[in-house]
Amino acid sequence: MTRTFSLSLLFSLTAAFSPLASAETLAGRVFDDLNQNGAPDAGEPGIEGVRVSNGRDVVLTSAAGEYQLEIDGDSIVFITKPAGYMTPQNKYRLPQFYYLHRPNGSPQGLRYQGIEPTGPLPERIDFPLHRQHEDSAFEAILFADTQPQTEEEIDYIRDSVVNELIGTNAAFGMTMGDILFDDLSMLPRLSSIIAQIGVPWYNVPGNHELNFLATEDAYSLETFSRWYGPPYYAFEYADAVFVVLDDVHYRGTQASGMRGNGGYDRKFGEHQLAWLKSELQHVPNDKLLVLAMHIPLLVRAGPEGDEVGVRDRQALYALLENYPNLYAVAGHTHTTQHVWIGEEDGYHGEEAFHHHVLTTVSGSWWSGPFDADSLPVSLQRDGTPRGYHRLQVDGADMSVKFKAAGHPDDYQMRIMLDAAHHGPGGAYRDFRPGELYDGRINEDQVAAAAVVVNLFDGGPRSKIKFQVDDGDWVEMRREIVWDPSYLDFSERHKQSIKSWVEPEPSTHIWVGDLPDELAPGTYLLSVVAVDDFGSTQHGHKVIEITGTSDLR
Repeated sequence: MTRTFSLSLLFSLTAAFSPLASAETLAGRVFDDLNQNGAPDAGEPGIEGVRVSNGRDVVLTSAAGEYQLEIDGDSIVFITKPAGYMTPQNKYRLPQFYYLHRPNGSPQGLRYQGIEPTGPLPERIDFPLHRQHEDSAFEAILFADTQPQTEEEIDYIRDSVVNELIGTNAAFGMTMGDILFDDLSMLPRLSSIIAQIGVPWYNVPGNHELNFLATEDAYSLETFSRWYGPPYYAFEYADAVFVVLDDVHYRGTQASGMRGNGGYDRKFGEHQLAWLKSELQHVPNDKLLVLAMHIPLLVRAGPEGDEVGVRDRQALYALLENYPNLYAVAGHTHTTQHVWIGEEDGYHGEEAFHHHVLTTVSGSWWSGPFDADSLPVSLQRDGTPRGYHRLQVDGADMSVKFKAAGHPDDYQMRIMLDAAHHGPGGAYRDFRPGELYDGRINEDQVAAAAVVVNLFDGGPRSKIKFQVDDGDWVEMRREIVWDPSYLDFSERHKQSIKSWVEPEPSTHIWVGDLPDELAPGTYLLSVVAVDDFGSTQHGHKVIEITGTSDLR
């Protein structure tokens, strides 16, 4: 059983203070904590080649595990967890790989608790690691936007995704920002619930982790850092390198923006990019490199507008061009999208790289009617069920599978038979719920009818075809349109859906014409999809064609 340590205990054991020590130079050692007590005991060797950073510079530990770093004012010192080792975890299963240096503590006047004064810079900060076995083939859990607005919405996280993940064999999990919905006082409770999944959990800052009473970006994530450490960092697992990035830049309280305080810009900033450049100098080009951020680098369509993304993404692209095994994930939009970033976007690697905007745990912000388990249905605005993703890695190869919360693993698509072709504002009131898109039409509707498939985690490289009984396979075409069943759903449940939630065109809808020669009868409609990861998904729907009276 892994022993855990609080951050204060860990560094009270490893930090030695000296009144004569320099306030600018920090020394320390990364060591193999053989007895996992957090202290550098006799006989515990140093670990060579571990990356240590002050948030800009990156140095490697010596053969004895020693390092030196220059520290300039308020800082966070952190290590990159090397493959085959693990850092201590606190009682919330949060990895402890950093030291917060705030001599005077966080600025006064923050609404949510920041960092307590740490006093002068210690003479030494020693980082313990312990060995762990890491298979080259492993799984990680990817959450986006858990985003509870109330204590009751934390209940929903607990009773849906957390409960169904108990007993997972995943190596670790990550949340891609918007962990909360502005109320940072709920961090302890939510963290204690996520910890029950039983694996180490890494976190990415989102725009809803900002403390809006901070006067500048540098102190906008003090509460986040108190709980999770640096807003950007990296860690290794087996043959893969994971890089967490912060692309939410707070404008400060003097700027106009949301909630009467400063808004935010979508950018990394020069300081963070300088750190990443230094970090990547120590990452071999043949490694699988996984980038995790909150705001997508780029989207093609949807609520963020056409091709709107992170402002300084071109500077990031320049750092990534020599990494052929590249995959990037984000959240934020509450829609699911695959973007292949290539030459037309200013990325000059050998091939376009895969940027994946993940389905959110909260769906459309925990709204909508309740299901049989007293949980909000909370479909996303593109018709995707709320849920999460499983990243499966094998060496430098990877794939991802979407998991709809509360549904079987093979629930990957919604198949609809559309003979009505209504858009937003259609006459849903005058039809039985779901009638417009169910499996029954009459023979006069066949010529106008279409098969519509929402492949929940489909993208521009996905291919879908359908077959009626043993007939010919029909290739379907991808269209960026509304999910017709979600239009019906949102119109009927306006009173329980939060006011800002509106249907959005989906980037993963496929349409094909139903064969005109179908006579009245009952048929099996079969769908085969190959998604953007090359995985094959199957779906089926029984359809009926009824006769009509001869009115001639």
